[in-house]
Amino acid sequence: MAEEKLVLSVLVDNESGVLQRVASLFSRRSYNISSLTVSETEDPAFSRMTIETYTEPENVRQIKCQLLKLEIVKKVSELKPEKSVSSELLLIKVHAQGIEQKNSLLSFNIRYGARVLDVSMTTITLEFTGEGSAIDEFVEEIEKNFEIVELARTGVTSLERGEGSFTDDI
Repeated sequence: MAEEKLVLSVLVDNESGVLQRVASLFSRRSYNISSLTVSETEDPAFSRMTIETYTEPENVRQIKCQLLKLEIVKKVSELKPEKSVSSELLLIKVHAQGIEQKNSLLSFNIRYGARVLDVSMTTITLEFTGEGSAIDEFVEEIEKNFEIVELARTGVTSLERGEGSFTDDI
C-alpha cells in the first residue's frame, strides 16, 4: 500500500525535553518526520507541534495512540487538507548585483508577492509564505532565472478551519 501524507497537530506541555521525547517516539518506530514546527500556544502552559510524516493509512491510528501514551501529550488531531489551513515560510537570498539584476528580480517577484527583507550590494533577501507546493514552485522559478545564495525553510504549520481552539477542551 502506498504511503500517504499525514499532518498531526499535537498539543504538548510547554517544558524542556518535550521535542526530544516526541521525536524519539517517531524514530524508535522508524517513522520519518518530514516537517516539524513547534511553538508556544495562546496559553503559555502548552506548545503546539505540527508534525508531517508519510505512512500507510493503517498506521495513523497507531501513531496517534503512541503519542497519547506520552504524559506530556494532551491532545492529538489529524489535520486533513479540506478541514485545515496550512502555510510554510521561506527566506531566500538571491544574487542580484547591479541595478539591472535587482530590477529584474523585483519584476519577477511581482508575480509572487514575496516581501523584500534585505538589499545588499550583491544580494536581495526575500520572504515568501504559502503552501509547500507554492514555495516549491517559487524556488524552482528563481533557480531558472537567478542564482540562489542560500535559503532557509520552515516546516508546515497548520490550524483547523472554523471557530474554536485546539485548546478549548483542555
